[in-house]
Amino acid sequence: MSLFRKKTVEQILKHSELANTHGSLAKHLGVKDLTAFGIAAIIGAGIFSTIGKASADGGPGVIFLFIFTALACSFAAFAYAEFASLIPVSGSAYTYSYVAFGELFAWIIGWALIMEYAIGNVTVAISWSDYFTSLIENTTPYAVPEWLRLDYFTAKHNFDKVAALMREGLDMAAIKSGTETANLVEGYLAFLNAPHFLGMKLIFDLPAIIINILITMLVYRGIKESRNASNAMVIVKIVVVLLVIFVGAFFVDTQNWNPFLPNGVGGLLKGISAVFFAYIGFDAISTTAEECKNPQRDLPRGILYSIIICTVLYVAIALVITGMVNYSELNVGDPLAFVFQKFSSLQWLGGVVAVSAVVAMASVMLVFQLGQPRIWMSMSRDGLLPPAFSKIHPKYKTPSFSTIITGVLVAVPIFFVDINMVTDICSAGTLFAFCLVCGGVLKLKMKTQVHQPKFAAPYINSKYIIPLLFLISVPWLCFEHLETIFSKNSNVNFVLFSEAGIDKIPTYSFIIGFAVFSVMAYKYKFSLIPALGLICCFYMLSQLGHKNWLYFSAWLIIGLLIYFLYSRKHSKLSTIKK
Repeated sequence: MSLFRKKTVEQILKHSELANTHGSLAKHLGVKDLTAFGIAAIIGAGIFSTIGKASADGGPGVIFLFIFTALACSFAAFAYAEFASLIPVSGSAYTYSYVAFGELFAWIIGWALIMEYAIGNVTVAISWSDYFTSLIENTTPYAVPEWLRLDYFTAKHNFDKVAALMREGLDMAAIKSGTETANLVEGYLAFLNAPHFLGMKLIFDLPAIIINILITMLVYRGIKESRNASNAMVIVKIVVVLLVIFVGAFFVDTQNWNPFLPNGVGGLLKGISAVFFAYIGFDAISTTAEECKNPQRDLPRGILYSIIICTVLYVAIALVITGMVNYSELNVGDPLAFVFQKFSSLQWLGGVVAVSAVVAMASVMLVFQLGQPRIWMSMSRDGLLPPAFSKIHPKYKTPSFSTIITGVLVAVPIFFVDINMVTDICSAGTLFAFCLVCGGVLKLKMKTQVHQPKFAAPYINSKYIIPLLFLISVPWLCFEHLETIFSKNSNVNFVLFSEAGIDKIPTYSFIIGFAVFSVMAYKYKFSLIPALGLICCFYMLSQLGHKNWLYFSAWLIIGLLIYFLYSRKHSKLSTIKK
């Protein structure tokens, strides 16, 4: 069987109907519910955490990065919406890639989506734990012990570093007061005070484990219950965000907006990964297609409405917090609470923000935990995963086994994961999925006979626009690198093969890919919106650094081993009648 054998739209819809005869999903979702799911996924870590680091790097001009990222995601969202209206099943980017590129690419993207939904939820669970434990400490006389709010390896690493600093002569007071060492103390105390179990230190993030179990139980229970919980949490989040914007606007000092881009474009682009991480998750809406009352009408609207609403809120929040305090002070984990604690009359609002952050993180987990089981369900229907993954609970009408496995997959890494590495790998997997979905729309439109989706982005011929963008942008991208390579004091081989040179390989790959794509756009007259989506997402992928590409490649290699050892042999594609 060919690795690139494709499914037709008729095959997918017929196969979905056959699968539903053995247990269909409950249809409860309308456009308001889908929009709420999108907002629940997007307004989370970004607005309550990573916006601080991005603002500190880029200054008030970080709003341009939010707008650029929103545009890139909107271009991708048009592609998702077009596919969702053409193929209203629960496979999301996995199913779309099956139609456009064939089985191997479908498996790769399904494997990559595990990082976005399941592994990405590890990051959200740990962030939720941080906010929750801080809230407990600040509002009650109780505190969660350090050894119950960290993973073992982080605690051990911090303990070793603090012990080394003490051997050099620093005392604990000096370590606690140091800007670069203060964050090591919690891990040191966790490892120092942790109880022993079977000869090992017992250290794990208990709140993160608990919230994962609760969310998994809710998702297992049913889509209706998940929808109701999501809608309630979204209302809380939006009310708090609007309150922050309205109240904070009265305390804005416009002098804090000068300079608007203090660190230039380079400083602005430092925050690209953090800002993009704020937007991922909107595509999870498409995994609920089989639970929508009218997916071909409501899915495109829900996807686009959620991005528009969240972008407006992100830009407004960024302007308010950079206007209330100087951007250089915002490199903190809880920027919204921090900003309002700076004003004595607004400290009450800091507590409100802390509570809403706990709610926000929980809603993000809910949407991510909904998405992953439905991807696995679709892959199982195709034979690429064992049949148990497509089992539908007879009472709750949810993919029960897949939901449990997703909960386990989130729970296990919580004990040992490096949160920063997981965030970057998650962003890489998501951007890769976005690129394939945008490319899939272009691929299908290259055919002479294509099914017309009920929703389609307006066609704008990119024949001249894409090559023109290439000619304008590439000299700017190349200038810094060429200056380094061909400077008088540089050895070309040394620069190219040093770590600094290797780190530029993703950028060089983008330039080469952009050149090839420009030729194709000229030849095939690509539609502009999905073409811009592919270019923007590929560019952001190239800015994640070569180490993240290596981590992502290692993840894909593991997935390919599973594919060739199991999935290819059990694929049902050859048994589906045309």
